[in-house]
Amino acid sequence: MTVAAIARTPFAHAAGTVPHARGLLERPDCRVYYEVTGEGPAIVFAHGLGGNHLSWWQQVPRFCAQHTCVTFAHRGFAPSDPIAGGPHPRDYVGDLAALIAHLGLTDVRIVAQSMGGWSAVEYALRQPAALKGLVLAATSGTLDPGQADASGGPLLDAWNREAAAKQAEMRQRGVHVAAGARMAAEQPAQHFLYGAVDAMNASLDKEAVRQLLGETRTRGLDDARRIAVPTLFVTGEEDIVFPSFVAPQLAAAMPRGRAVQIVHAGHSAYFERPGQFNHIVADFFSEIG
Repeated sequence: MTVAAIARTPFAHAAGTVPHARGLLERPDCRVYYEVTGEGPAIVFAHGLGGNHLSWWQQVPRFCAQHTCVTFAHRGFAPSDPIAGGPHPRDYVGDLAALIAHLGLTDVRIVAQSMGGWSAVEYALRQPAALKGLVLAATSGTLDPGQADASGGPLLDAWNREAAAKQAEMRQRGVHVAAGARMAAEQPAQHFLYGAVDAMNASLDKEAVRQLLGETRTRGLDDARRIAVPTLFVTGEEDIVFPSFVAPQLAAAMPRGRAVQIVHAGHSAYFERPGQFNHIVADFFSEIG
């Protein structure tokens, strides 16, 4: 892999030193910020609504000795350029594809969390030859959980009601919903950092983005069957943002899908339980080659 016209600096980690670079991808209507750390087969990390490229601070040092780790901030999320009227999720996949092409990546794995799934699922549906594996963490992206609910709706409806009540109670207590009550109680420093990263985009109308995410979550099981690359759903047992129980059903529809759940974890297991999350992802990528 080559990164043209970008200044490289060394990055020290437990196993030695790898190259590190920062850059801005020019798009027709904005610039997308990205960082590249390490060497080897690429892992592109796509963050959620409450994050940016910094969300993966516990993954990049773990994987950069064997992989080229690419982190980026979705359009409209700092330090990428702001978007007049806010970003639209339909534009995410174009940015992701352009970034992969810009960096010349030909051996790509994607790890996407929550909102990042909108980028990743749409990219996978294009069936690019470069894509070797997909991890969907607490997300189904544009795949509609309602169309995967084997109960026909009642189970998901009940989950949504219970989740909404828990979210309201957490907000009253100052708990970040995507971090979760357990993180706030057991890992207050992690919870504080999660909120600090989220606050970097305090000026962004995230409720508007959330509404657009819902409106573009329209794909069903027929689309899931088209995702031919090895796909791993990683969910949190205590997630109140994404209905984890639909992940195995979506995985079963995919030719090479599977699902695992991390206990005592909320919506952001990658942040809350990084050791377990990283181990699961590393084993998956090792298996698929």
